Amino acid sequence: MCAVGCGSPAPQQRLVSVWAMGREGEVIAQLLPQFRKLHPDIEVKIQQLPWTAAHQKLLTGFAGDATPDLCQLGNTWIPEFVALKALAPLNQNLARSVRVQASDYFPGIWDTNIIGGTLYGVPWYIDTRLLFYRRDLLAEAGFADPPRSWEEWSRMLAAIKARVGPERYSVLLPLDEFAPLLVLAIQQPEPLLREDGRYGNFRSPGFRRALAFYREMFQRQWAPPIAGTQISNVWDELGRGYYSFYISGPWNIGEFKRRLPPEQQGTWMTAPMPGPDGPGASLAGGSSLVIFRRSRHKEDAWLLLEFLSSPEIQQRFYQLTGDLPPRRSTWGAPELASNVYAHAFREQLERVKPTPKVPEWERIVTDMRLMAERVVHGDLSVEEGATDLDRDVDAILQKRRWLLSRGVTP
Repeated sequence: MCAVGCGSPAPQQRLVSVWAMGREGEVIAQLLPQFRKLHPDIEVKIQQLPWTAAHQKLLTGFAGDATPDLCQLGNTWIPEFVALKALAPLNQNLARSVRVQASDYFPGIWDTNIIGGTLYGVPWYIDTRLLFYRRDLLAEAGFADPPRSWEEWSRMLAAIKARVGPERYSVLLPLDEFAPLLVLAIQQPEPLLREDGRYGNFRSPGFRRALAFYREMFQRQWAPPIAGTQISNVWDELGRGYYSFYISGPWNIGEFKRRLPPEQQGTWMTAPMPGPDGPGASLAGGSSLVIFRRSRHKEDAWLLLEFLSSPEIQQRFYQLTGDLPPRRSTWGAPELASNVYAHAFREQLERVKPTPKVPEWERIVTDMRLMAERVVHGDLSVEEGATDLDRDVDAILQKRRWLLSRGVTP
């Protein structure tokens, strides 16, 4: 009886729920066997969400007290969920972690996870924007290297346009995409919002300079005034020389490799963004891993977050997805070190900046895109566009000002 009654009970199975979006949700399952070897008493349940429904699903889960333990979250969504008080602070976890080291992360991408001095997420993968270009057409125009400043880029755009004629262009800046103008704007010394995100700052000299340069590329017919839906696809059009420069992200490395024929694989390359007066900054985008405040398994969720953040798992994650890792140490892996198209991204990642950390940012950037389209079509001047955008953004931020004036963090 003693042998039966005094035996050690079987360890209780612990459960960590995870929500992840798109292809990344599939890949987590492929990484879990190694995690189970390290933590056989932790069961991981994954729910894969489509990106198109993820934001609403997260808000519904928060309202219904049905959020997961661990979640992939686009880093521009973090301010919104911090304002809802939905995310657990991670400073104490970081302080005692030996696997997650802030100094190993690119500073700009790490900063996207810090709100009011508190860490709410750990970067999982990076999305930034830079130049994809036709190196052969650039050479034919008389330039051996990609641009490092706006002045150099302007000379190249003018030379290419002079060669290709009225039916082709130098650069593609789709009017239904906000990223090209936002990249130019984030390179300026002034912030896009002022007074702790209370007001717009789009009448600043820097933003007006960015908007004027953006408009100039259309006025000089370096860029066609069209939306991305008005061309067959960006890969074929780069291949046939409809344009020579395109601002895009790391996913297009794989797309251009797959879609351009073998004889054109040596004709294209990537380059960091040129800036107003030298090498420029770009956007700190991507996804992070967060733990929800209502999780009852925070410690186990942190163990999984640490596992997914380790350099060796980040390397495997890159092999499976092509998503760029946020840790410098991972970039020494052969798959990245030997990828000539990734070298420009490695350089650019040292110069990325987060967008303003306010929950209203996605509404603001949509208004910015609509304003820019009107400026391109001549409905507004640069000064009028900047003034109108500031007025609209101030209205969007009215509730934020009201809450801050009462000592409430929105």
